[in-house]
Amino acid sequence: MSQVETAFEEMVLDQVVEQKNLIVFNDHVNSFDHVIESLVMVCKHDVIQAEQCTWLVHYKGKCQVKKGDYEELEAMCTGLLNRGITAEIQ
Repeated sequence: MSQVETAFEEMVLDQVVEQKNLIVFNDHVNSFDHVIESLVMVCKHDVIQAEQCTWLVHYKGKCQVKKGDYEELEAMCTGLLNRGITAEIQ
């Protein structure tokens, strides 16, 4: 394997490792409509995607709603938390 191939693989691996997940948890407090609206407004989901995530949160207890780098997800997580939705970056 050449040095260029090795450097490229290391660069790709670094990018993959830095991917994080934004998780929303079921809290038995917020309405379906509120969670759906929040996912649309904060995470830029379309309505169908937001509804599907909300159902998963309800039945499974949590759902990965977004994947990306930490900086991108941090603002979304803060936005969800400010709306009273339990969320964290993992």
